[in-house]
Amino acid sequence: MASFYGDLQHLLPSNYKSLVSSWLEEDCPSFDYGGFVVGESPSEAKLLGKSKGVVAGVPFFNEVFSQLGCSVEWHIHEGSSITPITHVATVRGPIRKILLGERVALNILARCSGIATKASSLVSALRDNGWSGTLAGTRKTTPGFRVVEKYGILVGGADPHRHDLSAMTMLKDNHIWACANNRAADDGGASSVNSVADAIPRAVKAAKAVGGFATKVEVEVRSVEEAEVAIEAGADVIMLDNFTPDGVRSAARKLKEEQRGRSFLIEVSGGLNEGNAADYACPDVDILSTSSIHQGTGIVDFSLKVSLR
Repeated sequence: MASFYGDLQHLLPSNYKSLVSSWLEEDCPSFDYGGFVVGESPSEAKLLGKSKGVVAGVPFFNEVFSQLGCSVEWHIHEGSSITPITHVATVRGPIRKILLGERVALNILARCSGIATKASSLVSALRDNGWSGTLAGTRKTTPGFRVVEKYGILVGGADPHRHDLSAMTMLKDNHIWACANNRAADDGGASSVNSVADAIPRAVKAAKAVGGFATKVEVEVRSVEEAEVAIEAGADVIMLDNFTPDGVRSAARKLKEEQRGRSFLIEVSGGLNEGNAADYACPDVDILSTSSIHQGTGIVDFSLKVSLR
């Protein structure tokens, strides 16, 4: 589902155009032998949706052909669900340029639409189960393709989560262990469970000091006790990572009841997918985060067919 607040392409950074340029260059780094055969005569091609899914990736598709001097007329809105076979758009321009951009444009559209489809499906399943919280992706994205994957998540109606290390301070288990080890080394001893618990408030304080008021701090915890320490230290988001469904329900309820006077969100992550996410969805959980909606997902199949004159 596309955002009802406005056109999502207005979110895109200016560098997405340079990414498209690099993808075109990668696909044709020297001579276009096939293009030489067909020439430059004006032509048009139909973009056909050949499988069920949610269409996403329109601005990237448009930019591919814009850079090649072609135009795209869309016959549906981004975020629409399609069934085979749907005439989704028409591309017009020199035939060589249409074919030059064909594979790059289709690859982007297919992948982005596959992500939007998976995200939309899981959001709908959770809503049907009565859960009103936030479904989010993760930072397990493909290098160089992150902006497309995050965009697909948004079109599908899910939350993209943080885009990069600067978007939010997330103190994961390795951060906490590293702080505990550093403190233990300074004290001339080995780290322990107690030193790990002690490291959480020190890590949160340091993150708050440099991130300022505008940067939220999230802490990954392994137990209710660690979560309590993190909340008291001022963490904005608590991640219950790799808890069982029953463990999540118990921990989330206990934290929300005991820490009623504090403002924080509870996120659940670790192995969530379409088959088990509903087991973790409960009123005390604010966020479910999963890489299953953008990592290893399928595609929506599209083809570009040149019209015969």
